[in-house]
Amino acid sequence: MNSQRSEKMKQQMMHLVLPLFETIVFLLYILCILVLMWGIVLAIKDFFQTELRHPTRVDSRYNITGIRSFLGSYILLSLEILIAADIVESIINPSIQDLIILASMVVIRTVMAYFLHKEMMDAKKEQEELKK
Repeated sequence: MNSQRSEKMKQQMMHLVLPLFETIVFLLYILCILVLMWGIVLAIKDFFQTELRHPTRVDSRYNITGIRSFLGSYILLSLEILIAADIVESIINPSIQDLIILASMVVIRTVMAYFLHKEMMDAKKEQEELKK
């Protein structure tokens, strides 16, 4: 009897908190998009300011390299938020399909992070060379 009652209480509790977690996942997806869009807007603004302020290509190239690194950091942050949302979603709706999607996202994100990080380090080296 107690185990049935306990199971029923667990189910009721899940029905109460499930909408909250679904809302959290939705908000994380929205936050991911907002972070990415904000990074894009700032990068575009910086790009145009650089182009207007620096008539020479060498100065412009130096600043654009920094803008690329800056945008890359926003892309990585938005991917991290997206992964967090997918983790929460796979916990509240555990299915094989969700786990496969999550694993795929983590692999894609890891590969992207590796290459973005590599590009950002190359850009930093390029900036240091241009300073000299």
